[in-house]
Amino acid sequence: MTSRVTRFDLQIAPEMVEFIENNALPGTGVDAGQFWQGLSDIVHDLGPKNRNLLAKRAEIQHQIDEYHTSNSDEDYRSFLERIGYLVPVGPDFSIETTNVDPEIASIAGAQLVVPITNARFALNAANARWGSLYDALYGTDAMGDLPSGKGYDAARGAQVVAWAKAHLDKAAPLAGGKWADVTDLTVEGEMLLLTTSDGVTGLADPAQFSGHTKAEIFLQKHGLLMGIKIDPSSVIGKSDPAGISDIRLESAISAIMDCEDSVATVDAEDKVLAYTNWLGLMRADLVESFEKSGKTITRKLNRDVEFTAPAGSEISHKGRALMLIRNVGHLMTNPAILDRDGLEISEGLMDAMVTTMIAMHDLQKTDGLRNSTHGSVYVVKPKMHGPEEVAFADEIFTAVERALGLPQYTVKLGIMDEERRTSVNLKECIRAAKHRVAFINTGFLDRTGDEMHTSMAAGPMVRKGEMKHSKWILAYEDNNVDVGLACGLQGKAQIGKGMWAMPDLMADMLDQKIDHPKSGANCAWVPSPTAATLHATHYHLVDVFARQNDLKTGGARGSLDDLLTIPLASGKNWSVDDITAELENNAQGILGYVVRWIDQGVGCSKVPDIHNIGLMEDRATCRISSQHMANWLYHGIVGVAEITEVMQRMAAVVDGQNANDPLYTPMAPDFDGIAFQSALNLVLQGRDQPSGYTEPLLHKGRLALKAAR
Repeated sequence: MTSRVTRFDLQIAPEMVEFIENNALPGTGVDAGQFWQGLSDIVHDLGPKNRNLLAKRAEIQHQIDEYHTSNSDEDYRSFLERIGYLVPVGPDFSIETTNVDPEIASIAGAQLVVPITNARFALNAANARWGSLYDALYGTDAMGDLPSGKGYDAARGAQVVAWAKAHLDKAAPLAGGKWADVTDLTVEGEMLLLTTSDGVTGLADPAQFSGHTKAEIFLQKHGLLMGIKIDPSSVIGKSDPAGISDIRLESAISAIMDCEDSVATVDAEDKVLAYTNWLGLMRADLVESFEKSGKTITRKLNRDVEFTAPAGSEISHKGRALMLIRNVGHLMTNPAILDRDGLEISEGLMDAMVTTMIAMHDLQKTDGLRNSTHGSVYVVKPKMHGPEEVAFADEIFTAVERALGLPQYTVKLGIMDEERRTSVNLKECIRAAKHRVAFINTGFLDRTGDEMHTSMAAGPMVRKGEMKHSKWILAYEDNNVDVGLACGLQGKAQIGKGMWAMPDLMADMLDQKIDHPKSGANCAWVPSPTAATLHATHYHLVDVFARQNDLKTGGARGSLDDLLTIPLASGKNWSVDDITAELENNAQGILGYVVRWIDQGVGCSKVPDIHNIGLMEDRATCRISSQHMANWLYHGIVGVAEITEVMQRMAAVVDGQNANDPLYTPMAPDFDGIAFQSALNLVLQGRDQPSGYTEPLLHKGRLALKAAR
């Protein structure tokens, strides 16, 4: 390895120094000395506290394991209170977050999460603020089937138009007639007039008319814009009685640029790539070119959407999703920077300092392509265990703001409610960062992984598919919304729901994901820009903020006792076939994800499951599968030999599923590669991994592979 560069007692990889000093810092007003001194102070002041919090996690887990293995007669809830796992609940309060952008505070809509290391994906997500409803319907199974053949299918196109106009009848009904009957749209004064065979009509609610250009009419529903494009010369428009060529929907209102679960960043080279793309987004100069169908396509950030309001004023509306940046949690370290003792520094501390500094490029803008128009930086902080760790995150960002010369609370915090100790203490977690909270979000997969790891010694868990119907998960989803509303998040912060993980099954998503806005969540995760456009139709049909008002008067749902109910498989007598099917499903998912993570550095991708249905996989999905297998192994449902055999058998299946990937290295028949062994170790060593996380073993394997090349 090239010799490190020393700055203020930090030993830094040269590529990190080059990036920070020559690329990221210029234009922020922060000089290199100020930056490195600030980071060094944070590392050496807060690094020991970080390690102490992780040690406390381990000690609490040890006590919980002993409780279960000793068959203690002590009441479970009293025990958790005694060891500090459950903390006392304080008086009611409301968060005091200020300077929050409307995309967070007052607009309900879809949210994307994308790996920041993939510039193309990041740009697509940022640009997914607007999407074509016609394209989303035509190219997916949203209407019940997929397009067939090549070229444009006029019959399918007519089906798309009919579906979209029927949606307009619900989202923006006419005073008389149906959208399918409209033959002309004109603007007279401040009114939108629509001609049908029965004469001239208007909107049932004229206030929905938001503005126009020469070729587009803008309507709004529940704070979301819809653009009706008029182009009689286009393929679609020339067959439409009103010349309507497309309906554009405001789709992904916000997007999380992810430095965590969906990336594989194990060293300075990887971290510099992640930070470089974030810098390009904040400076608005990120560009990515790629080949598609023999043509070179260049992506860059979309400009704002400009149109004339009904009263005649000029409107400039955001053309991009508001971008949040997800930092790494408190657990992992990274060799990109070492402290004065030669120890790897906390990756979370590094992310906090570097991503906030980079966001200063956006904060200093007064025009052009801006991310936050309210002077805020939005950081999502994952995998925190309880209020003390949330308070530590608040302390970190106060130190970062001080080091960079930013006003306190410039950084807004997103709390991922994905660890059991956070869920059962959510009110106090929010209180611990009440000046910063701009987001809370449920995460079923990580939350299930922690549920199993925390109660590993309690007994064998139900099959993975049954988890979604267990008592704790129902209480968890309701509790997240209820507590968020009780803590005053409405109008100040997002209350979010998790991912739809099947990007090819859009008809099912349209049928089921409307439950998220109905639950009172003002954002929910989707796997693609196309899915964001389809999910936007749910927010036209559900007034989320009205739903939140109803929930605030309805009383809390679910109880702490429900939330603490461990999903044990009591009285289950699985057949050999049941056990085999569960093992194969888990093993195939783990291997399909890990082999790409280790061999190719891909942290998130669409991985075919055992039934060849594409699923969005990241470290959270890997965690739940590996912890489930580890739990069954620990309790003797299966043995090491069975685990090894099924992993080998499924490795051959995964090899077949990746046979057309020229970059893929098969795991079978030798099963001696780093990727296979890492996947196997996630199960065999799963019980001993800190909080059941996959990162330590994945990082170890990826670093070993990179070193061997």
